[in-house]
Order: sequence, then structure tokens, then C-alpha cells
Amino acid sequence: MELLESLKQKVTQKPMTLVFPEGNDERIVNATIRLASENLLTPIVLGKREEILKLSRTEQLPENLQILDPATYPAAAFEEMVAAFVARRNGKNTAEQAREMLKDVNYFGTMLVYLGKADGMVSGAIHATGDTVRPALQIIKTKPNVRRTSGAFLMLREDERYIFSDCAINIDPTAQDLAEIAVESAKTARLFDIDPKVALMSFSTKGSASSPVVDKVIEAVKLAKQLAPNEEIDGELQFDAAFVPSVAAKKAPDSKVAGYANVFVFPELQSGNIGYKIAQRLGGFEAVGPILQGLNQPVSDLSRGCDEEEIYKVSLITAGQAIDEE
Repeated sequence: MELLESLKQKVTQKPMTLVFPEGNDERIVNATIRLASENLLTPIVLGKREEILKLSRTEQLPENLQILDPATYPAAAFEEMVAAFVARRNGKNTAEQAREMLKDVNYFGTMLVYLGKADGMVSGAIHATGDTVRPALQIIKTKPNVRRTSGAFLMLREDERYIFSDCAINIDPTAQDLAEIAVESAKTARLFDIDPKVALMSFSTKGSASSPVVDKVIEAVKLAKQLAPNEEIDGELQFDAAFVPSVAAKKAPDSKVAGYANVFVFPELQSGNIGYKIAQRLGGFEAVGPILQGLNQPVSDLSRGCDEEEIYKVSLITAGQAIDEE
């Protein structure tokens, strides 16, 4: 609750506009009504007004909730969108292909963000991750010096807060990828008032085992420190060495991160995904995310199993990211 209130205070100081492409989903509709009613942000919900009203628990929608039906979008504005899309794709798609692609609500919503009509996007309640992420990568693209987007989870249990990354996107990241993920994860941590101490995870601690997969993590640590010399980043560390001070004192006594890590960067997707789900299901942590990192403008990918409360929280996080990106 403390985190939620902190995010609310942040986003009310500078209200953002977010687009929600899935206006045909009851969870999305009612989460956006709540966000608008509390004056936390301005939602743009894509869909038909009569269908959205049917899904709503209220008879009257908040005034600051905008409904936009792509099927009735003004022709001149749509052609401007098509032209901007073709230009952004640098000749990879024709105008005819763009018109067809923009019938997809995720492409349409992403273009609203790219054109500055929205500050970010939240999707994925009824779409697969690729359907949400692909338009973002093609149109919004990653920040300078970031080659790939990544997916972090905020892990919550009572007053504990941790970042787990990447648990959603990159199957087998390179050392350079891991370095960028580490730096972006530190930025994500600050969004939640976490002073980042970033541990790059391994089954080895400071040379206790030898393997090409360990070497990748060691190289990633070197690159991450070059990218962000003022961040506290260390590795390679086993989880106990990263988290438990008494173990860290034995295994990595010279590390400023070991024993106190609160941002955990996994060496590949398999261990990251397994790790956050173990913490969630056995450790009783709430997993909020995935929070997409590294994009020029924020796009959030919901889980298709999400509930209304998760949509509400992820929307606040996305608005917070939009503020930080300005």
C-alpha cells in the first residue's frame, strides 16, 4: 500500500495519458474507469462506446476517460498516421501494408504513443506478448545504447521490494545484453524508491566454478560497470552470496553488493522465469509486471491471466515510467 500511495502521489503531480488498445475486455474497461475516476491519469480506450458501456460497472463514464474507435478515426488523421508509420519503418512497409497493419489495435495504439497523442501504452490482457512488444520495437524502438528491451518484475512481500530481470523477453542474452539489462533494471528500481544494488546471478561466485556461461556473466559485469560506472553492480554471484550477508562475507568479502542485493539480473530467461515464479508461489511474493525496460517511451505487457487490480497497478507504473522518461 505504501508503494501504491507513493506511485499515486508521483503520477498526480504530472498526469499522463495512456492508451489501452483492449477496450473489448471487461478488466481493462473497469480498471481505466477507476484510474480516470481517481484523476490519476487520462486513459484512451480503443473500442466502440456502446461495447465499452456494456462492460462497465457504471452507467456513466468519467469525463476524462476518452474512447477512440479506430474504425471511425478521421480519414485525414489516419493518413497522417500511415505516412508517419511508413517513414518510421524506413521503407520496410508500403503505405498499403501500413493501412492493413494499423487495423491491429496494438499497432494503432503504439502509433498514438509515437505521435505524442499518448505518453505510454498498456496492453496484453487478451494479446500475446509478441503482439504487444513487436509494434513497440518496430515503432517506438529502444533507447540509444540499448539493443534489446527486457522484462522486469517488481517482487513485493510486506515491506520488501526487489527487482527480478529479465524474466519475460530475452531467451539467451549476450554479455552486452545482460549489461544493458542490469543498467536499465537499476533505473526501474528507482521508480519504486529502491536504492539499487544490482547482482548479476550465476551458479558461481567470484570464480568458484568455470564455464562459458559463467564467463558471459563476468564479461557482462565489466561491460555494465563501463556503461554505468556510478551504479553499484557486481557479479558473478550465487543467490545466497548476493542476498545473505553472512554468506557474502565468506564468498565475496570485497563486494559492496553481495549480501545486500535488491536487483537480481538472471543469466538467461529460463532461470529468470523459474526464479520469479518460485518466489511468487513458494515465497508468497506478489509479482508485478512484466515491466518493459529500455524503450524510448513506455509500453507495458500485461499477463493474459491478470485481474483488474494488476491492470490498475501496472498502469500506475507505466505512468511513472512516462514521467521519468521526460
